[in-house]
Amino acid sequence: MSTLPGVIVPALEAFACLFSKRVFRRARLLLVGAILTPGARTVAAVLRTMGLSQERHFQNYHRVLSRDVWSSRRAAAVLLRLIVFAFAPSGPVVLNVDETLERRRGAKIAKKSLWHDPVRSSRSISVFSEGLRWLVMAVSVRVPWAQRVWALPFFTILMHSPDRDDAQNRHHKSLAILVLQMLAQVRRWLPGRDLVVVGDGSYAVVDLLGWCKKRGITMVTRLRWDACLYTPPPARPPGKRGRPAQVGMRLPKLREVLHDGKTAWNEVEIADWYGGKARRMECCTATALWKTSGSRPVSVRWVIVRDPAPGARCDPVALVCTDENAACEQIIGWFVHRWQIENTFRECRAHLGVETQRQWSGPAIERTTPALFGLFSLVTLMAHHLQVSDGIPIFQSAAWYDKKQATFSDALAFVRQHLWHERLSEEIISGGSDCTIDIQKIQTEALRLLAQALERAA
Repeated sequence: MSTLPGVIVPALEAFACLFSKRVFRRARLLLVGAILTPGARTVAAVLRTMGLSQERHFQNYHRVLSRDVWSSRRAAAVLLRLIVFAFAPSGPVVLNVDETLERRRGAKIAKKSLWHDPVRSSRSISVFSEGLRWLVMAVSVRVPWAQRVWALPFFTILMHSPDRDDAQNRHHKSLAILVLQMLAQVRRWLPGRDLVVVGDGSYAVVDLLGWCKKRGITMVTRLRWDACLYTPPPARPPGKRGRPAQVGMRLPKLREVLHDGKTAWNEVEIADWYGGKARRMECCTATALWKTSGSRPVSVRWVIVRDPAPGARCDPVALVCTDENAACEQIIGWFVHRWQIENTFRECRAHLGVETQRQWSGPAIERTTPALFGLFSLVTLMAHHLQVSDGIPIFQSAAWYDKKQATFSDALAFVRQHLWHERLSEEIISGGSDCTIDIQKIQTEALRLLAQALERAA
């Protein structure tokens, strides 16, 4: 496909600086083909969809992922700037960070390991699966035509298990170190913007929160109920010798505060609770010093949230924020929006073929899955530019479903419709002077390609 809808060309041309001209033509074809291809996102399936099933030099398209020189980290920087420019031109940039497991088997996949599978596990049973574990960072933005907050991935790195690092005589990087390095990259990419990072309890590490606080990055995570909280150290008396105290008196555990009848609870209304509806909750909050063994204390604001309704299904949650001046409602709102990254993982598996690719070489593995996660954000950007240009609703209602909000499947179908229309128009323009015969041939060829794509969808 040599031509594309004019309004989405800038979104793709922004990545041209990462490739040579020849490699970029192939990379753009693979990207457009990955959008149009249903089912498995293999290079062979993409070539069939794009009408290149008889391409003799098909290996050149495989080499885009396995051998050609380009940086996925620089591509993440370009994608981040596109997302921020389109959806968050002002205000703080809210980042969600989480891990996801790509289940893969095969003796040739050297980077796979045995990981805890949170989806298949429960509170009583732990299930471990073979695969690749990815650390994904996404921008939490409100998409105007969807009327909801979406998590748009832009930065994905492969995690290595301690056993794999030991076998390869390589220093193991913990989850906190990986997140710290990713945030350092984002800080360089967006030097003048306020950053807010939201994660679950795995990222509640004192050293990581202290690093963020020193660099002006706000971090919000879950907090352990047995966290050691202290008051600030008392003023040092003049002339006293010895090492100065780092913390003051020990404060009660948060679980004790939760069950204490003297705790003062404030009722707050969260506009975007889980499910997108407003909900009234109770919270209590205060500031304290959080310290663990071997680390320097960090000043934080803790928040306990509980559901005041009788027979509530929501368990109480303890949160921690490095911004001591942040409002309780704002902290809860940031954390609630974190759940959208789980929806993004589900949509990528359902509509973008994550876990269906068949690459086994190291460079191809480290590029393909991050590219598919990034494709989620790129499709959202394309749909946004097309919707602003055309002014028509992205989603379509049915007699049995009065749809009010657009989902990612609607955005993907919307972009596919424009891409197929552009391809058909391109064939008509290049058909020649005999319009009757050419249009008939073009319609036959278009139907053949569509039928070929659909028959392999399952």
